[in-house]
Amino acid sequence: MPTVLRVGNLRVVIYPNDHRPAHVHVIGPEHEALFYLNCVKGQVDLRENFGFSTREIFRMVAALTKSVAELCAAWKEIHGNP
Repeated sequence: MPTVLRVGNLRVVIYPNDHRPAHVHVIGPEHEALFYLNCVKGQVDLRENFGFSTREIFRMVAALTKSVAELCAAWKEIHGNP
């Protein structure tokens, strides 16, 4: 599971054997969230949240949005077109 970005103590990963559409998992010490990348539009959307606070989710969306081009490129390298 390649870590493609770090946000503080959180790891942003793309699983090599995962499904489409393009998305990332944000993994913390005790929590995880999944975000769709929407690579064509570039609008990051929360799909699932397992324990993060609303404040933490907003911080993640901002960080992922800032890096969405790199994240989409990483998805494409691992999986092909999003």
